[in-house]
Amino acid sequence: MTQASPIRFTVVGNPENRRVTLFADAVRAAGLPAPRVVSWTSVLRDGGAVFAGDEVVRLDSPGENSAVDRLLREVDDPTRVEGGARWYARFTAAVGALSGGVRLDDPDEVAVLFDKRRCHRVLLDAGVPVPESPTSGARTPVRGWDDVRALMAAHGMRRVFVKPAHGSSASGILALESGGPGRIRATTSVESVGGRLHNSLRVRRVTDEREAAALVDALAPDGLHIERWWPKASLGGRRADLRIVVVDGRATHAVVRTSHAPMTNLHLGGTRGDLAAATEAMGGRWPDALDIGERAAACLPGTLCVGVDLLPSTGWRRFAVAEVNAFGDLLPGLTGLPGSGAEGLDTYSAQVAAVLRRRTPHHAVRNHRATA
Repeated sequence: MTQASPIRFTVVGNPENRRVTLFADAVRAAGLPAPRVVSWTSVLRDGGAVFAGDEVVRLDSPGENSAVDRLLREVDDPTRVEGGARWYARFTAAVGALSGGVRLDDPDEVAVLFDKRRCHRVLLDAGVPVPESPTSGARTPVRGWDDVRALMAAHGMRRVFVKPAHGSSASGILALESGGPGRIRATTSVESVGGRLHNSLRVRRVTDEREAAALVDALAPDGLHIERWWPKASLGGRRADLRIVVVDGRATHAVVRTSHAPMTNLHLGGTRGDLAAATEAMGGRWPDALDIGERAAACLPGTLCVGVDLLPSTGWRRFAVAEVNAFGDLLPGLTGLPGSGAEGLDTYSAQVAAVLRRRTPHHAVRNHRATA
């Protein structure tokens, strides 16, 4: 009997990205050859890439590279917020131009994951709990501040999150509270500098409606998604939510993120919370949280790994999915949950182990053959 040849991994990503390095470490730790890395720069400049039929191809984030950012958005400063629609069109086209290989990220699902309106509708239609949204799956664009205010009034929403449809890492998000005509408060990390929008590491409050309107009007051309503000649970006197990583259908890793601000992203001042304290506060509802994370991931069956951002309600009684992230696995040093099958493994080792368990990858992941 001939022995099966080792699995050959290929990563499409930015070689200097920490995610690429951590995944390569996990591949080598499994006793496999180091993965080949195909840069996003070459994919974008060459109009795609072709992989051998037995290459297991994993996409990684195109972020954290100024040259790639310029190719996708045509901006000269990575802190700039604008250009999301152009980024989305070019990134999804680049993903679609990859052919051959055994893919761990379905191209059609990537297009859903990077459009918050489409992703929200997919989750909603599958019965996954999500915050109410007047823009779920909407084809009619939100043209600016007047549309946002009209939708808030029509749907009885005094508090909403206004999100760029194609943003990530809380880029361009406004947590908006309305107290009536002329009375608003927006919490955001975006600010206008010289007439251009930039992300800042400083979360600030805007109470001037004209300033808030100007920010929304500037963001609107790239597409906006609006969600009812979900009242989050608290942990240690701070707002809390959960990032649940689902690998091959199973919730394998989880972290609690806490903040005094509405956004809990770690780069905006959020911190990792005590998961044991959070699960205790849930009073037996922890399995429900994991189940919702897995149900969200099941809506994207052709994607091996996603990071699900889960919002616990006040008192930890209910949960809703805020986001499903294609590249939500950067949780260095975190090992798998008890009973997950990923005990002792980080998120990247868990993905490698999932592929190794399959051994015949075409049974569970899609094989995209080169087309003429």
